[in-house]
Amino acid sequence: MQESAQTRMPDNASTDNRPLVSLVLPAFNEAAIIEDNLQRLAAYMQNLEKLYRWEMIVIDDGSLDNTGELARRFAEQRDNVHVLSHITNFGLGQAFRFAFNNCEGDYIITLDTDLSYAPEHISRLLEKIRKTGAKIVIASPYMKGGKITNVPWPRKMMSTWANRFLSVASEGHLSTLTSMVRAYDALFLRSLSLKSMGMDIMPEIIYKGMILRARIEEIPAHLDWSSLKASTTPRRSSMRVFRHILSTLFSGFLFRPFMFFVIPGLLVLLFSVYVNAWMVHHFITQYLALSGYSDIFTRSSAAISAAYMQSPHTFVIGLLSLMLAIQLISLGILSLQSKSYFEEIFHLGSTINRENIRQKRTDI
Repeated sequence: MQESAQTRMPDNASTDNRPLVSLVLPAFNEAAIIEDNLQRLAAYMQNLEKLYRWEMIVIDDGSLDNTGELARRFAEQRDNVHVLSHITNFGLGQAFRFAFNNCEGDYIITLDTDLSYAPEHISRLLEKIRKTGAKIVIASPYMKGGKITNVPWPRKMMSTWANRFLSVASEGHLSTLTSMVRAYDALFLRSLSLKSMGMDIMPEIIYKGMILRARIEEIPAHLDWSSLKASTTPRRSSMRVFRHILSTLFSGFLFRPFMFFVIPGLLVLLFSVYVNAWMVHHFITQYLALSGYSDIFTRSSAAISAAYMQSPHTFVIGLLSLMLAIQLISLGILSLQSKSYFEEIFHLGSTINRENIRQKRTDI
């Protein structure tokens, strides 16, 4: 890993009361657009300098083209633009974690280098996080007032349904959980112990924020692909479809594990009750048909045997479905218990970590 860095903070930073904003931009094979978009962002942030100091962190995540070289050339002209480099492509999660550890801002804004969300979202994100005291603010094209333009329908449908699924899994509070365009309270974000390597870092941050009872807000956003320029890597190739589906399902499991165990278990239990009702019906029919038995237990045994001979599939399916239902419900209860234990431990660990960060800043 390498960093192109000059002075990280202006000399008068300690006497400047303006909040410092860190813009974080992961980049992989973006040579065709990187210079123009960095210039566009820098120009926009200069318009906000009455309110904010700012720095820009570009993560060249193992690009195969000259993305890193172009970004470093841009950074050489500015003391508040820095380039972090990965030798190989580690993925979005690792790129963000690397950047978060090297940011010095009071607020962190994560953006897509292609600027499919226009820079104008930055001021709205910052206004929302400062006004509400939220720890996370998400730019949401799926909430009321949001908009999507010129996104290919397969990608749009996948993203829409993934966010609907995650919204249900997270109890329906948020409309968008996968958007990477967000504002964070930097101290809060650094206190999270993040581990995801890929795109699943986005729902992971939301999940862990919810554990800590963090205030999470959304603003309406416009996701617009109409002005994207050609890149050396087509946009569709960056969406590893199968892996993304799996990560979405796993994220949903983390939010609400009972959806994967208890609900299917209850459905199987209902089916089992239906089948076993027929099993009881066959038993009663055979029991009433049998005569000549003075012993009730002998008669019952003969009735069960006759009912099984008449409909063996009813007995097999009924008993197996009952066993499966019990196992699924039991796994659901165990997963909820494990989730509760994890949340308690994570809450405690994050609180300790946050206090340690505050103490280090006080000592400095």
